[in-house]
Amino acid sequence: MSAVDVKPTVPVKQAESLSFGQYLIENVVRRNGILMAFVVVIIVLAIWQDKFLSPPNLTNLVLQYSYILVLALGMLMVIVLAQIDLSVGSVVAFTGAVAAVVVLKMHMPWYMGVIAAVFCGILVGAWQGFWVAVVGIPGFVVTLGGQLIFRGLAQMVLNYNSLSPFGGNYYNISNGFIKGVFPSIELFGKNCDVFTIVVFAIAVVGYAVSQWRARMGRLQYKQEVAPPLLFIGQIVLVAVVALFYGFQISQNRGLPIILIILAVFIMVYGVVMGSSSFGRNIYAIGGNLLAAQLSGVKVKWITFWAFVNMGFLAGVAGVIFSARMNGAQPAAGVGMELDAIAACFIGGASTTGGIGRIAGAMVGGLIMAVISNGMQLAGLSQGLQPIIKGLILTLAVAFDLWNKRRTSVAA
Repeated sequence: MSAVDVKPTVPVKQAESLSFGQYLIENVVRRNGILMAFVVVIIVLAIWQDKFLSPPNLTNLVLQYSYILVLALGMLMVIVLAQIDLSVGSVVAFTGAVAAVVVLKMHMPWYMGVIAAVFCGILVGAWQGFWVAVVGIPGFVVTLGGQLIFRGLAQMVLNYNSLSPFGGNYYNISNGFIKGVFPSIELFGKNCDVFTIVVFAIAVVGYAVSQWRARMGRLQYKQEVAPPLLFIGQIVLVAVVALFYGFQISQNRGLPIILIILAVFIMVYGVVMGSSSFGRNIYAIGGNLLAAQLSGVKVKWITFWAFVNMGFLAGVAGVIFSARMNGAQPAAGVGMELDAIAACFIGGASTTGGIGRIAGAMVGGLIMAVISNGMQLAGLSQGLQPIIKGLILTLAVAFDLWNKRRTSVAA
């Protein structure tokens, strides 16, 4: 056997091989920089604006920005594929308009409006997926055309006028709360909804159990894990933040229905991107298209279904946004595609595809949400707010490129 054929065995790092400080710098700081940035933003806004951490404002954060997080779930898949979708804002307007016509003009039940909106979103995704996956037109071009097409359809469906109000169960999708399931109690001098606190406590326990199982699985395969003290500290930090948030909103109107819907979507898409063959194929295509093709990955079908999924989530976001606004407007959704794209890039998605996590996109979306909320509380002008958002996006992409160059040099 020649020297060329010999491949040295690289020892696998284990938890005991790294000190607390080494692991903190090499893993936590490097891999979770976006989470640390989010914490810094929260602290700065809490100091800057007294009302930021108030129960009403923390409740409004979920109500006002949940649709951006839903869009970011689908946009992440598209970006990991090294594609882009510029049409989602127009699709939100179009699907919301369809729901309004079905419920308010055709006088059908609220759930028929939801079904119609989501179905139209799926059709939109199939239309755009066909041109991208089958015909081979770049997603940028197809969705730029879709941005114009579906904005025009939204205007035509609404006959160029707003249509409202929904009211009832449709309105409650984004504005309803669950409160009073259990009797309220007094905690730290505050009257709190027990059901809200219980739900958050269960979520914290579920998070801790999932992290423990993941740690045990990595140890079983002799993979690197965090030192015990740091592992426990991470869980405690997440638990404190989650329970504080639950405690605060429990003092207001209870548990938002939209928060439950959003949590379900995040969990489902976390599993899809992290554990399913579909998610792994998306990463493979975005990371190396030629290698994915040679490995037998059905690139066209994966790309097609990724755009169908984006259309589906745009339809869901259209329902959420129209319910929040209690009506449909021809100009709805303007700029939403930029917010969704920014959430993914700020959350660590790569501009060249192949890299990106659901958790990162959600944190990126939350950063955009809290910054927007903080600027509104401060009364900054409408002209200054997009400038600040644009600077944040530019810096996030610049950091991504710098980090890639540093990694390639180190390698």
